[in-house]
Amino acid sequence: MLKDWTFKDGRSDGEDKRRLKALRQELAALQQPIKEAKLPVIVLVEGWGAAGKGSAIHSLIRELDPRFFKVLSVGMPTEEERRWPFLKRHFAAIPQEGKILFLDSGWLDETVRERLRRDLSDEEYDRRIESIRMFERQLTAGGYLLVKLFLHISQKTQQERIRRLEADKDTAWRVGENDRRQNKNYDKALEAFDEYLTATDEPWAPWKIVDGTDAVRSQLKAAQWLHERITTALRFRPQPVLPAYQWPLEPILPLAQVRLDKRLDDEQYQKELKHCRQQLERLHNELYRKKVPVVIAYEGWDAAGKGGNIKRLASALDPRGYEVLPIASPTPDEITRHYLWRFWTRLPKTGHIAIFDRSWYGRVMVERLEGFCSAAEWQRAYDEINEFEKELTDAGMVVLKFWVQIDKQTQLERFRERENTPEKQWKITAEDWRNREKWDAYEEAIDEMLEKTNTRNAPWYILESVDKRYARIKAMRTVIDRLREVL
Repeated sequence: MLKDWTFKDGRSDGEDKRRLKALRQELAALQQPIKEAKLPVIVLVEGWGAAGKGSAIHSLIRELDPRFFKVLSVGMPTEEERRWPFLKRHFAAIPQEGKILFLDSGWLDETVRERLRRDLSDEEYDRRIESIRMFERQLTAGGYLLVKLFLHISQKTQQERIRRLEADKDTAWRVGENDRRQNKNYDKALEAFDEYLTATDEPWAPWKIVDGTDAVRSQLKAAQWLHERITTALRFRPQPVLPAYQWPLEPILPLAQVRLDKRLDDEQYQKELKHCRQQLERLHNELYRKKVPVVIAYEGWDAAGKGGNIKRLASALDPRGYEVLPIASPTPDEITRHYLWRFWTRLPKTGHIAIFDRSWYGRVMVERLEGFCSAAEWQRAYDEINEFEKELTDAGMVVLKFWVQIDKQTQLERFRERENTPEKQWKITAEDWRNREKWDAYEEAIDEMLEKTNTRNAPWYILESVDKRYARIKAMRTVIDRLREVL
């Protein structure tokens, strides 16, 4: 894409400036249609050091209403950010519906820098590209418009600009060591940029290479590209094609075949509980020392005993090193972003444990059955969830998923007990009774969910919870066994 590029000589004229001014006005006029269409827009401005990325963004936003856009300058990750998966900080930054995010550099710059410094092996680089392609595809499939610009300049132009910036004490700070290294090793950097651009150029998120030699002309080309992409997206949003995945799925029993007659008497339970707490306490200390992050997701029937199960598991952990995250209906901030956003932003850093009381699987259960998403969205979600969990496990996270299982009669008995016990009445709502009426539909959806997401790297564990004591000990033992295996 870059290797055969021919730079254009000459400077822009008055006509280019007039066209640029008019385009800025047209971009400003598009903000209201963007808001009405609930179109979230990400404008990724990448390119060579001193190519004019900052000036291009300043030109694009000049006439925009600042209430509906944000500019974010993305540097290399901090030590704190490196304790999370690569995509976390980029997913966390995505805008709400109807708003525009301008990124001054992003995941391209970070990846190419690490590639050139040899911080990424060939295998790690290929995996990084796979993550980026997945990220951009998930965003586009989720309704986002991703506009990608690369500002290209020659080695000579970059050298002249670096010298000019360094000569003025008020602009010298804008030149970093990476810019100098780029210019010195221009051919190697060119090859790395070209390889990246080629690998991530897709019909639903294409790259636009802009000649940055002349400032006005490059700003005009950037504005034209942004205007074209927005107006097209307002008429039609292309859907990316999912890869033909062959997930490493393990067989799992349908819920109707799960035996629920397993029991523990109180003496056994108390003995096991004490023993499991001691082991978990030791393992949590080792997790922290070795900086291993853990995600535990709980799903299950209403009144199955998730809360009590989580309480016993958490009782063995250092409270400074874990967090329990109850997931309810999405907030306004959450519902106007990609559905996985609220989970990416809650991931634990290395050495910590995040326990989710309900999780991203709501997409293929309650959202599917209550009509909160389209059929295409929940059907696509199986692959998206498997991708999400693979990102976590590839980054070194341990992912455990529990389904807390009871039968319909047990649920009815527990609902009635809650209704008849004053201190438990807050636990039962009209919605619980409505959901119960859809038991068969939910069971069908859950069986499909278990079948399609029981991957080798993030398997499901069924907790037979007619006897809550048995389910609690099984969960603790499962966590212990999994952590021992990892550590």
